[in-house]
Amino acid sequence: MNMARKLDVIIFGASGFTGKYAVLESIKLLADMKWGIAGRSQNKMQDILKEIGEKAKTDLSHVPIVLADVNNQDSLHSMARDCRVIVNCCGPYRLYGEPVLKACLAERTHHVDVSGEPQFLEGMQLKYHEAAKEKGIYLISACGFDSIPADMGTVFLEQQFDGVVNSVESYIVSKQKGRRELGAIHYGTWASAVHAIANMHEVGEIRRKLFAKKMPDVKPKLPERPVLHRSENGNKWSLPFQGADRSCVARTQRFFYETENKRPLQMRAYISFGGLAEALAVSFVGAIFWMMVKTNFGRQMLLNHPKLFSFGMVSHEGPSDEAMNNTQFALYFEGRGWEEKLASPEDKYTTPPNKVIRTKVAGTNPGYGATCVALVLCARTILQGGRKIAWKWWFPHSRRSIREDEFDHRAMQEWVRV
Repeated sequence: MNMARKLDVIIFGASGFTGKYAVLESIKLLADMKWGIAGRSQNKMQDILKEIGEKAKTDLSHVPIVLADVNNQDSLHSMARDCRVIVNCCGPYRLYGEPVLKACLAERTHHVDVSGEPQFLEGMQLKYHEAAKEKGIYLISACGFDSIPADMGTVFLEQQFDGVVNSVESYIVSKQKGRRELGAIHYGTWASAVHAIANMHEVGEIRRKLFAKKMPDVKPKLPERPVLHRSENGNKWSLPFQGADRSCVARTQRFFYETENKRPLQMRAYISFGGLAEALAVSFVGAIFWMMVKTNFGRQMLLNHPKLFSFGMVSHEGPSDEAMNNTQFALYFEGRGWEEKLASPEDKYTTPPNKVIRTKVAGTNPGYGATCVALVLCARTILQGGRKIAWKWWFPHSRRSIREDEFDHRAMQEWVRV
């Protein structure tokens, strides 16, 4: 790959909500690299540099601006030729992701994003895996809160287990200090969820083609808990977590099985709430969402009136800086397995699991702060690691492409604790 590029990193979609926080984090995380921003409007790009510069008390007028539009493929190719890694913050990725990937593939440019949309993650892997591997580039999704904490947290648990892990259950808990604000979810996140869930029927066919090789039938099976239940860790009312965590962990486990002959573990993800009333309210909003997303009319209503149908949880403005910085999260893991190891992942244990281990990942501002730190660090790790990064599927999420010993934990520790 020709590395003689003008810039190391370009943040595409810098005027969006996630994009501008990626710009903010890049000031520190990419301080020793050449980076720029990209979007459709020169004026908007200049406004973002001024806004973020004032927030960070830093002059960003020298940061290069590249004009690129997802509806203009030539502009995307030109952008990709100018740098070594594209940090793509332009979603929903189902609608706008593939043109950027195609440009990166054509120009031999690495690509990272924060997509948690299963159809995009696995559909693009199915279409472009071999081509990207042949060209020696990394196109990596799920580089944010979906799903670095869950995936790397699961791997960390395995490392501490000293045996064989059969199953892992995770529970996400978040809390906000001070006055709680409405509009804690940005519209872009909501729109991505609408498109992802509306097209979940596509995922089965994609996975049948992508994962033709069957995984071992590991036992005992990890049963799914009741939809509404109390967690064993903290005794909090909990629901199944609808994010990409479980599917990302499953893809990592598949990779380990196919390349390292490792017995795959089972994983289920849940989210916990402060009380029964909150859990029931979220269930009610979720039920309305699921019913409406099934029809075109319902989808348009959800997209056009997000605040109404989310009962104020979603807004075009997104959460304030104060609300984000006052939001803390913890991800609790419980792993069960055996102290003894078997010779082959296909071998069967004849006794029940005899060992339990619990771990925790915690941090601040999960939705947009820690997400953008992780996203920018993934780009940085690719540039620093080069060919030393373990080759994995070309279109993985970050854990499979970037080993935990290569990821810049020191920079991440400001946001996340293990």
